[in-house]
Amino acid sequence: KGTAGEGFVIWLQLKTIADIGIIGLPNAGKSSLLAAVTNASPKIANYQFTTLNPNLGVATYDDKEITLADIPGLASDNDLSGTVEGTAGGAAVLLTRRTSKLKDHPGQWALPGGRVDSGESAFQAAVREAEEEVGLRLSTNDLLGRLDDYPTRSGYVISPYVFWLGGEIEPIANPNEVASIHRISIRELTRPDSPRFVSIPESERPVVQLPIGGDLIHAPTGAVLYQFRAVAFDGDDVRVDELEQPVFAWR
Repeated sequence: KGTAGEGFVIWLQLKTIADIGIIGLPNAGKSSLLAAVTNASPKIANYQFTTLNPNLGVATYDDKEITLADIPGLASDNDLSGTVEGTAGGAAVLLTRRTSKLKDHPGQWALPGGRVDSGESAFQAAVREAEEEVGLRLSTNDLLGRLDDYPTRSGYVISPYVFWLGGEIEPIANPNEVASIHRISIRELTRPDSPRFVSIPESERPVVQLPIGGDLIHAPTGAVLYQFRAVAFDGDDVRVDELEQPVFAWR
């Protein structure tokens, strides 16, 4: 017994699964194509990696709705030269290429630093390693602050300290540890296509990549540089300890 009610048909779309994925090299026009054939408004610009996360759009064809996804471009081997030449100029951070003579992570990009010796603090180790690796004498007068600790897959914890050195100081590479030293300008750190976050099947955590010159700088170095940029220049409260390293750096 009761009064007659009203009937409704409600369609709840909880998740959108794309019917078509638009893939291609960076800056190939994928976002422009999505904007042309759907009502989506993806970011479009004349530089690589404008799209950092997939964009979805819906098009109608033959009286049917079709969902298209603009997939972030992946750099080809031809796009990455493996060098960071041409990235200096103005205020900069020092990036080193580890020598091939080293037992751990030979040939990889790194910031000056190393293990804490018995009886010394992390700060003392940072000062000592800077002088040993790149010939820079640092003190508390040069210290700007420190960033978050970053636990590595190889079982270490990196404690980054930020120093400022003005004047005409020229770093000198220790050939036993450093193959080359490079100045990376703040302009390069704040590129609009940086940072990138990539998913890998081996981990639920996103891998962070910083495009620098013609290469990609990964965590842990990439994570430290990303937080430095975010805190010091973007004014963002960013944590990086949950950002993943690529599998090749797990050893």
